[in-house]
Amino acid sequence: MPNITERILLDIIKYPLITDKTTKLLEENQYCFAVDRKANKLDIKKAVEYLFNVKVKKVNTSHPPEKKRTIGKFIGKKPHYKKAVVTLNSEDRINLFPDN
Repeated sequence: MPNITERILLDIIKYPLITDKTTKLLEENQYCFAVDRKANKLDIKKAVEYLFNVKVKKVNTSHPPEKKRTIGKFIGKKPHYKKAVVTLNSEDRINLFPDN
């Protein structure tokens, strides 16, 4: 995607992943997001820099395995997603928990 429009950048980042492990990563200035499965590291970097107005140092991506889920007698799978761990420069921060 050589010319990425604003709309495409907004669609790459889906939502932040908040778990015990990702909360510990916040201390190291690393943030975890669920992203579009077809997005590459350069697209993810451009999207985070555009959305949050920060400077990205590094992007690591992974495809976690699909998990089974049982509801009553029915067995299915949770939706598949791509996970991106974004490392920011030391002077930049993203406020995931704004004060109300």
